[in-house]
Amino acid sequence: MNSSSSLPDAKSSLATDSSVLQISGGHPLGGHVKISGAKNSALVIMAGTFLCSGDCRIRNVPLLADVERMGQVLSALGLRLNREEDILDVDAREITTSKAPYELVTQLRASFFAIGPILARLGVAQMPLPGGCAIGARPVDLHVRGLQAMGAEVLIEHGICNAHVPGNNGRLTGAKIYLDTPSVGATETLMMAATLADGETIIDNAAREPEVVDLANFCNSMGAKIQGAGTSTITIVGVPKLHSTDYTIIPDRIEAGTLLIAGAITRSELLLSPVVPDHLIPVIAKLQEIGISIIEEGKDCLRILPAKTLKAINIDTLPHPGFPTDMQAPFMALLTVAEGDSIINESVFENRLRHASELNRLGADIRVKGNTAFVRGVPVLSGAPVIGTDLRASAALVIAGLAATGTTIVQGLHHLDRGYDRLDLKLQQLGAKILRVNEASKDVDLLANNTITPPSVSI
Repeated sequence: MNSSSSLPDAKSSLATDSSVLQISGGHPLGGHVKISGAKNSALVIMAGTFLCSGDCRIRNVPLLADVERMGQVLSALGLRLNREEDILDVDAREITTSKAPYELVTQLRASFFAIGPILARLGVAQMPLPGGCAIGARPVDLHVRGLQAMGAEVLIEHGICNAHVPGNNGRLTGAKIYLDTPSVGATETLMMAATLADGETIIDNAAREPEVVDLANFCNSMGAKIQGAGTSTITIVGVPKLHSTDYTIIPDRIEAGTLLIAGAITRSELLLSPVVPDHLIPVIAKLQEIGISIIEEGKDCLRILPAKTLKAINIDTLPHPGFPTDMQAPFMALLTVAEGDSIINESVFENRLRHASELNRLGADIRVKGNTAFVRGVPVLSGAPVIGTDLRASAALVIAGLAATGTTIVQGLHHLDRGYDRLDLKLQQLGAKILRVNEASKDVDLLANNTITPPSVSI
């Protein structure tokens, strides 16, 4: 793409609503798989480029529908973008408007986080209330209260969050902020806003996720003064201006965990890199409890070894460093074929167990009561048509399809492509019998010719 265009249209390079995945299950996987950059880091770091009055080069950017949408938000506000392979260059010298486009922000929750850096840079921001996966309420009140504590006046009217900083200099002021819950989004929004504020800001009960640390490291690489990221107390000393940077995004721990589970459910040996093993501690611990062997080979490489028997376990999702809610659905798919009864308690989002009914269509035995799923392992799953209801639910159905007998057809790929960089192609390269086809031709047996042309990553 040229320097003034947005990222590519999702319909040209990723799945459209008419695409489905055909999976012929029961085949072992093998080989090495490359882990892409972290989705949740890429999105917020792209928002963080608003803080820079120069150029930013971001490396290891995954090819995702959500990244495309965030790029469109940046472009609509005046930033100039250019992408080559996994490198994204952003010229943030000029922000031409403080009002983000409604039709884009409502499709992507992470775009709302840009309200912090835009407000810090311009002293004014107008941001529609966010959208995203329908997995539960994720209100923005923590964002708003934090910005108000830093001196902003905020009014939410007709679905738009209008914020401005009164006074002649338009600069936020440092404040002591306590978050009622360790919200990742609020932590990131307020941390970015504080980098250009006058004085010191302290965020207590901050989120501790690796993506928060990655954002802090990105901001610090531009000259910000952030300490304590990764702990529950983050301290930010505001600076007058941030400078250009060249920064590499961390590997995606959720993609890595998903592929580890793909290896576990197919009784396969896989090699994954690059990864940060410390980011996967709760995932690895639960896989080992199930009976899977995970071996660290070097500082950024993991090997998963097959297990003859998968054991039932219990899981409670929690904010980091607890078990990640984003891994709940993939683990549920794995536990459908484990021996015994497992209990999964979803404590982070109140509407994130809808994949249970779709897994039952594949022959699983899952009962849901409130935010708890009771999973009784079955000897084998059987292929069927299923629909992904959100991002991680779609990945869970793909994983289950790998282990099911017969053919599984997964619909709802627009969810999958929001957060996984060509997951079907990566699985295919590992030996999976998986193919993306147009829904109109899904009755044609295309799995015998297991080849597919990758979508273009040239933008």
